[in-house]
Amino acid sequence: MMRVPLDGEIRDGRHVLTVRVYYEDTDFTGIVYHASYLRFMERGRTNYLRMIGADHRALFEETAKEAPGFAFVVRSMNIEFLKPARMDDVLDVVTEPHDVKGASAMVRQRVMRCEELLVEAHVRVAFISGGRARPIPKPLRIAMKADQDAAQG
Repeated sequence: MMRVPLDGEIRDGRHVLTVRVYYEDTDFTGIVYHASYLRFMERGRTNYLRMIGADHRALFEETAKEAPGFAFVVRSMNIEFLKPARMDDVLDVVTEPHDVKGASAMVRQRVMRCEELLVEAHVRVAFISGGRARPIPKPLRIAMKADQDAAQG
């Protein structure tokens, strides 16, 4: 049996997180409730950033020196619900940086069932430190840009 990494994995500059749909993720009809997709995508973005940190511990330490107490927050989101998922479906949440610049980055996220696109979102995340928007520190911007370039081929 193939084991799936708990936090997902980065493939060709894209973070892929596999999730199973549970009863708690569905509405009374057994279809995934729209807000559940937001939780799935939040996990994808969080684990993508965690994996950059896990693979590049020095990168996060450098970022923390430059911007103590840093975080990414959602600034805006455009989401398209294309097809439903149901209880027990196994889904892939694909996260890729799309446009990294200044104090924010656009992240493209897709929820897939095998090769079938169910949900697509474009999420603008802002980098904050000390409660205010700040430019994304260079080491972190370089790592995200490298993934963006890899995803674009």
